[in-house]
Amino acid sequence: MLLIRRKDAMDIDFSKMEFSDLQLSTPPSNEAEATERFFFTEKDVKELTHLDYVSGIPPFLRGPYPAMYKARPWTIRQYSGFSTAEESNAFYKKNVAAGQKGLSVAFDLATHRGYDSDHPDVASDVGKAGVAIDTVEDMIRLFHGIPLDHMSVSMTMNGAILPIMAFYIVAAEEQGVSLKKLSGTIQNDILKEYLVRNTYIYPPKAALKITSDILKYNSEQIPKFHNVSISGYHMQEAGATPDLELAYTLCNGIEYIKTGLEAGLTIDEFAPRLSFFWGIGMNHFEEVAKLRAARLLWATLIKPFQPKNETSMSLRAHSQTSGWSLTAQDPYNNLIRTTIEAIAAVLGHTQSLHTNAFDEALALPSEYSARLARETQLYVQKETGLTNVVDPLGGSYYLENLTAKLVEDALEHIRQIEQVGGMIHAIQQGIPQKRIEEASARRQARIDSKQETIIGVTNYQLEKEMEVDLRSISEEVRKRQIASLNIVKKKRNQTDVEHYLKALTECAQTGKGNLLEIAIEAARARATLGEISMAYEKVVGRFKEPITYVKGVYKEEFQSMNEVEKMKRGMDQFTRKLKRTPSILLAKMGQDGHDRGIKVLGSAFNDLGFDVHMSSLFQTPKEIANQAVQKQVDIVGFSSLAGGHKQLTSQLMEEIQKIKENQLIVIVGGIIPTEDIPFLTDLGVAAVFGPGTVIPEAAKEIMKILLENHRLEKETSNKG
Repeated sequence: MLLIRRKDAMDIDFSKMEFSDLQLSTPPSNEAEATERFFFTEKDVKELTHLDYVSGIPPFLRGPYPAMYKARPWTIRQYSGFSTAEESNAFYKKNVAAGQKGLSVAFDLATHRGYDSDHPDVASDVGKAGVAIDTVEDMIRLFHGIPLDHMSVSMTMNGAILPIMAFYIVAAEEQGVSLKKLSGTIQNDILKEYLVRNTYIYPPKAALKITSDILKYNSEQIPKFHNVSISGYHMQEAGATPDLELAYTLCNGIEYIKTGLEAGLTIDEFAPRLSFFWGIGMNHFEEVAKLRAARLLWATLIKPFQPKNETSMSLRAHSQTSGWSLTAQDPYNNLIRTTIEAIAAVLGHTQSLHTNAFDEALALPSEYSARLARETQLYVQKETGLTNVVDPLGGSYYLENLTAKLVEDALEHIRQIEQVGGMIHAIQQGIPQKRIEEASARRQARIDSKQETIIGVTNYQLEKEMEVDLRSISEEVRKRQIASLNIVKKKRNQTDVEHYLKALTECAQTGKGNLLEIAIEAARARATLGEISMAYEKVVGRFKEPITYVKGVYKEEFQSMNEVEKMKRGMDQFTRKLKRTPSILLAKMGQDGHDRGIKVLGSAFNDLGFDVHMSSLFQTPKEIANQAVQKQVDIVGFSSLAGGHKQLTSQLMEEIQKIKENQLIVIVGGIIPTEDIPFLTDLGVAAVFGPGTVIPEAAKEIMKILLENHRLEKETSNKG
């Protein structure tokens, strides 16, 4: 059997591959022809060669299984984590009793970033965006009473993958469950973290070493477990168009294929246990076509690695409805959006599905909203008849043509990535990041200028928004987590802990041994998540990257100039008085790595004439206050999407007062519950901008605040 190692795989020239079985259609001769077409006939599918493909056979266009949902309905998952292991466990048990077939664990940001709950840098993040896991004891409590040999478990974890996977394995052992019986998925897709989501810890090459060791260990010890869930979801959430999401996700998948081969595995030993994770947005048919195109492309890309097992070419998909499409305005309409997106995922043949809760644009989902989200899937699965046919939309003139076009467009992006040496090199050069940022800025400009309709935001707004009961997280969660952490530390054998942590560090230094295998021993000795993460960080360091933004794209796409002109009049007035343009520092604080919003703001504010400064991710309030003074900015704009806004803003205002910069204007934006706005304004925040804010309108308000602030300063100076 021919074994393609990493070097051989890199020698495959994707730019010269003929893709003979992918000559699906003749693309439109120009962009105008492509955008103006709205009527499709038999002529549009006449030359397509993929119409005869059937489900269950390569290239799996119509689904990975022969009878699809008739024999195997998709798994209903609910991505959730509720602050503490005990609270999450209670929620999981209720969901399982109500028909959920698999668990999908959401961890908090402190856990993602490899910090224990007692670390000072995560004071605002513990339990806010998921469940806090510090030790094996937390993992045991998370799955108490849930038999891990009967329940498929999906864990969205990438940065702190070593301790989380180790804790899960030890928790299963202490339940008396054989590793051979464990089933589920660990996301383990670190490359996409450098592209969009940013919950990384280590530099890319060091992180891929962990991926390699997990592939090797799990392929031998946990054969039913999916070892990597290659994620396009977060690319879509960051602004990627479907063709970019397709191409970059599959390119990441190829890198993991090369990593597994380099670890000494054959393609058939691990490729069947890879899965994919897709975002499903509101462009209904495009999302259906995307999933179909993904399977076709993956089968074609895997073929050169010469698998003997056909399932190595089969793309299995988990899907999640869009979080970005949810609106804070008229939020119950999000139930409709999620239903439409869920149906698109089903028509595209997803193997499992998570449906978002309607209140997630306002706060973390409540138990009530999570139940409605889960039951949406039950209605689609049990009451619509969609599971009775393998490919209900197969043969549609429009859908088949759209599938073909997505394949063509994605292939072009894939060739571009391979021409620079693959995704790792492309990420280092910033190529995919820039393409996604450009797409995000363009779309936001189209929304702000009302070229694209968002119901309740750009059109059909309510005169008065309805009130929704929202879930909030008490600061007591961190105190309880720290108390539990201290109990574990007191009971354990410290000599054993230090022994295994030292072994982990030596493994990182020498490259000898398997990192996960040693991490499991450390977990058995009750080493903490932070300690295991730091044992590796000592050798490889912690990755840091500044936030960048594109210039000129927002202004180029923005066509409605009324609000822009109003804003510019205020800016001209400011510039005449102060002989300079207004300056703003856009800041991210805490462990919130979601940077789509702040990048779009950077692009838009720059194009609107502001002098824009951008902080790095994961800054402390003290660091932001110091940067604001050093750069002599007029405004600090803090973006918060992970529930830490109250504590972080309080600390920021305190730090600003310490350095006597009281005249510095602070504004806050992001997912800010309405009920929290008075708290922020009482702190001295000048303005709060929630989801759906039109950027030129926000800029106009900021200019008004700046001019008023300057007038008051002048009056105070004159009185003095």
